[in-house]
Amino acid sequence: MNSKQTYSISELAKEFALTTRSIRFYEDQQLLFPTRRGQTRIYSTQDRVRLKLILRGKRLGFSLAETRELFALWDETLTGSEKQLTLLLEKIIEKRSELEQQLQDIAILQQELDNAELRCHETLLELKQKQQRAG
Repeated sequence: MNSKQTYSISELAKEFALTTRSIRFYEDQQLLFPTRRGQTRIYSTQDRVRLKLILRGKRLGFSLAETRELFALWDETLTGSEKQLTLLLEKIIEKRSELEQQLQDIAILQQELDNAELRCHETLLELKQKQQRAG
């Protein structure tokens, strides 16, 4: 487990394979709240965890607004709450439904591509046969 208490922006960027600009963007979006020592940003363990959760949410398809909403509920209590868990479950159900629709759309598109490919092959075969008969 990581026992470090504070992190620089470059340390977090390296750890999470991000640009420092991306981390500053999350700060601008009020998802991270580093302290400052002059011009230097000092990120806490909590900021590190939040960054990890932002990236996980992004992979799961959560928008930054949804992530902010979840963080706001989490910040209300230190251990989370029924309200937060209920909202998270609703978001998971939403994302799952969106993914199911995307899977259906992909399956339909694949079938359409298969049909178009088959028609192209059939038409090419007919053209070659006509050329052979004419030639």
